[in-house]
Amino acid sequence: MTVEPSTAQEARRVEGLVSAQEKAITLFAEIEARGLVVPGVGEREASDRIRDLANELFGTTRHWHKRIVRSGPNTLLPYRDNPPDRVIGADDVAFADFGPVFEEYEADFGRTYVFGDDPRKRRLLDDLPRVFAAGRDFFAAHPEITGRQLYAEVERLAAEAGWEIGIWHAGHLVGEFPHETNDGAKAESYITPDNDNPLRRTDRSGRACHWILELHFVDREGGFGGFYEQLLDLA
Repeated sequence: MTVEPSTAQEARRVEGLVSAQEKAITLFAEIEARGLVVPGVGEREASDRIRDLANELFGTTRHWHKRIVRSGPNTLLPYRDNPPDRVIGADDVAFADFGPVFEEYEADFGRTYVFGDDPRKRRLLDDLPRVFAAGRDFFAAHPEITGRQLYAEVERLAAEAGWEIGIWHAGHLVGEFPHETNDGAKAESYITPDNDNPLRRTDRSGRACHWILELHFVDREGGFGGFYEQLLDLA
């Protein structure tokens, strides 16, 4: 039986995106094992350490968006801000947000680290993956879900847990490098209140849309935030 070219191409895309995320998971596990994001290290230094580790493990030299390590009050700031470099403190929250390109496919992966015993910061660390899983379950249960509807559910889940969403969206398209250049800041490329399009659709080239679910939760009064992101619909 002959496989339709479009079906074969989509299977390769899915395989490429899942493989890219698996490499990102390996990278972040090694970040933790080697203690690259720890108190006493500057954000820029930690970011450079992670870049060098990605090169060591995978020969990765490209990242489709700027590499981010943030700590303390810098964790409140949205992606597009560029705060001054800061040394990670003993009781800080820190997060890393990296977008390495593996064999032309984008990964987008983020995790949070908590140092010290502050119970609210520790609860944020637990809430991020829990809300991510709930958001993914909601997506899976609603085949016609729009960007607006998924954003609203993530916002509800965050508020229920006592957090505020720190950015204007809760995720975005992911695909072949460089999707950011191709799609820019158009609402239909994001999980945002301005996107009334179904997330399960095809793009301008007729390819299936695949999505990253991106959580940035903040406690503005407490002066910290946390971050968690990975593939929404494939793995």
